[in-house]
Amino acid sequence: MTDPNPRIGVVGIPGKWSTEVLADAIEARTGFRAVIDLQHISLDLTTGRLDHRGLDLGELDALVVKKISAEYSPDSLDRLELLRAAEARGVRVFSGAEKMLRLINRLSCTLTLRHAGIPMPETVVTEDVDSACEAVQRFGEAVFKPLFSTKARGMCVISAGQSPEALRAEVEAFRRDNPMMYLQRKVELPGRDLGMVFAGGRYLGTYARVPQSGDSWNTTIHSGGRYEAYAPSEALIDLATRAQAPFGLDFTTVDVAETPDGPIVFEVSAFGGFRGALEGAGIDAAGAYLDHVLSEL
Repeated sequence: MTDPNPRIGVVGIPGKWSTEVLADAIEARTGFRAVIDLQHISLDLTTGRLDHRGLDLGELDALVVKKISAEYSPDSLDRLELLRAAEARGVRVFSGAEKMLRLINRLSCTLTLRHAGIPMPETVVTEDVDSACEAVQRFGEAVFKPLFSTKARGMCVISAGQSPEALRAEVEAFRRDNPMMYLQRKVELPGRDLGMVFAGGRYLGTYARVPQSGDSWNTTIHSGGRYEAYAPSEALIDLATRAQAPFGLDFTTVDVAETPDGPIVFEVSAFGGFRGALEGAGIDAAGAYLDHVLSEL
């Protein structure tokens, strides 16, 4: 780090715990605090000024991205494009805008993981209702996932154990909001899935997400799950390390599950979770992330 007091802004949601924890850590180390809500920025392409309520983001040394919106959507891609304007003016963005662009869309993330040979649930992607129905019949049960979502929002389970007419109606209902359907075979989880935390490609630790009830398919905290400590095997750490490597992120969480047929990866997060790392594994993720950022400046 060449500047002992770099001006580092946090891109996030004002008032949200993880955003404020990261801003607190930066202020304590540098004396500077700025929380940038991307819905309040404007880019003047003539002057190149990227403005957030009077602050020219192009004058900062770095931007650390914690959250770009409360919920993902195709609009999120536009917000990341604006961050490329800051990069063009020499501002370091953590993680880089183009790297995050590859992860906001679930399909892009999945294809990258598949091409890297990472084991994942059996997956079908299609706009065709007949093909989706056939996949559900083949899988027995399938989890339908929006291409843009977090914390399992918009996901649903569709079962083959119903009439063909009822099955088709459920698929068509999902397709109305999700023309490109992404569905995966519903896998049996051992009562938990794992969040494996990395900063700068370095493994920090693992926490488990445990569902609210034993028969729940969804472990997210948004749906009532809880965090617990977990000590993974070296093989699991190696798998998660290989899964995050193609994306080159500065901070991420790899979602992993152990199944009767071996471990699988659900996704690599564009931003990663701070609360699960702290409550489940005792990891100061904000501090670890900031250490990495400062080492890069």
